[in-house]
Amino acid sequence: MKRPKLKKASKRMTCHKRYKIQKKVREHHRKLRKEAKKRGHKKRRKDPGVPNSAPFKEALLREAELRKQRLEELKQQQKLDRHKEQEKKRKLKTNPVVEPSNVEPVKEELGQCKARNKAKLGKQNPKKLYCQELKKVIEASDVVLEVLDARDPLGCRCPQVEEAIVRGGQKKLVLVLNKSDLVPKENLENWLNYLKRELPTVVFRASTNLKDKGKIIKIRRKAPFKSEVCVGKEGLWKLLRGFQETYGKAIHIGVIGFPNVGKSSIINSLKQEQICNVGVSMGLTRSMQVVPLDKQITIIDSPSFIVSPLNSPTTLALRSPASIEILKAVEAASAILSQADTRQVVLKYTVPDFKSPLEFFTLLAQRRGLHQKGGTPNVEGAAKLLWSEWTGGSLGYYCHPPSSWTLSSHFNENIVTDLKWGFNLEELEKNNAHSIQAIRSPRLASSILFQSSGLTNGIIEEKDIPEESLKQKERKQQDREDYEHIDNDQESVDEETDKKSLDMFPTKEAWEALPEESQADKQSEQSYVLDRVPEEDDDAYNFSTDYI
Repeated sequence: MKRPKLKKASKRMTCHKRYKIQKKVREHHRKLRKEAKKRGHKKRRKDPGVPNSAPFKEALLREAELRKQRLEELKQQQKLDRHKEQEKKRKLKTNPVVEPSNVEPVKEELGQCKARNKAKLGKQNPKKLYCQELKKVIEASDVVLEVLDARDPLGCRCPQVEEAIVRGGQKKLVLVLNKSDLVPKENLENWLNYLKRELPTVVFRASTNLKDKGKIIKIRRKAPFKSEVCVGKEGLWKLLRGFQETYGKAIHIGVIGFPNVGKSSIINSLKQEQICNVGVSMGLTRSMQVVPLDKQITIIDSPSFIVSPLNSPTTLALRSPASIEILKAVEAASAILSQADTRQVVLKYTVPDFKSPLEFFTLLAQRRGLHQKGGTPNVEGAAKLLWSEWTGGSLGYYCHPPSSWTLSSHFNENIVTDLKWGFNLEELEKNNAHSIQAIRSPRLASSILFQSSGLTNGIIEEKDIPEESLKQKERKQQDREDYEHIDNDQESVDEETDKKSLDMFPTKEAWEALPEESQADKQSEQSYVLDRVPEEDDDAYNFSTDYI
């Protein structure tokens, strides 16, 4: 009988053939492993960020943060405009009275309204908004905390704002000496004795270890004497609580001051949470923010004072975030250097003795390795480095209080007595003494003596704000155009990648805001934009092609 034919062939094979196949597979895998070992294991390239050797790293970070803040505000404004437009469209659809022929004119009107809103947003001067918000904070506050930088307390006081607070009625003014860990204890005690004769003064040191949505933010220490623990919080709490009990009802506390004195950091330290936005850039807070501390005490954060352009160049360089548009880096750094003790500057920056600021910037550039193309020292980069360190929150310098105490011109004895009423000054003095003992201050020899320029004049009225120059308007217009381009492409791009790109790419506005440099400086600046890849030259020689 004939054997029936199978539909499918058998998969069985001889052992000799199976072993041979397994051997070939092992040899192939071994070959692949050898080739991979020769090539090396390619790890995913991580973004290294801005290197520490960058000549003006902090300035770049500030400009990137300011850029990000502007884009967020514009994004929120455009979001509100879109919502309003959608609501109007819904009303038009649900309203049967409107004829179809009238729909197109209505759409045109909506588009024109949107364009007018954008134009108003662009023409509005942010300095005028700051003045409006500052007036709101002063009017809504029962107690006003004027935050001073302990390194230059007199330079952080604004007589125009203090006079406006006194004219506002039954309002209390309290001075808060923040950043007390950056000055020697002897100098801190002298300033405390000088200021407390006029107004209640609290010694404070804001915390840098705060919770934010379940996470703990730890800022890297930049100096060995700095502490992450908040000092002076209990003394300030007791002072405010005692006044609230004397006052007999709930109180509002306004926090005011110049840029980078630590207003938002004090609020975060009292709340023990990352409520207000803080950073190294100047002028991050742009509007008032209400933060309830408990049922009886509410604290209000405010934007910084507007510095008058009539102040000295040193004051503009240290107190105004817009000074980068007015002064050049070398001029600003030279003004700061002229007020500092030369011998202590030499010891701090470990450079030889110098006779002029230009010579110091040359020595500092050589010391820090800041060179242009051809090996010449980058004087502009060294000036920006010095400027960023003195406007930051890590350099320790101090000023001596005036030799003789005199009452301020906008105060008198009756006003001082009224301002001190309701506060327990004896308990405040004990708490300040305890805070000074708890602070880890630097030694007198490691700090730089600085000559203060005195009180800093500010602008309260909107009419006193100078008009913006044509160059500044062009920068803002370019900023809006760049944002519109980003907003159009945002739907197809992930949000995380957008955030990284905004943080890492220095904008055109940031570079234009910095002083003009030589062509060699521009080439060196491009090396700090780490995400950019140089474009290939079209005329490059192709080695894979043979030319006959």
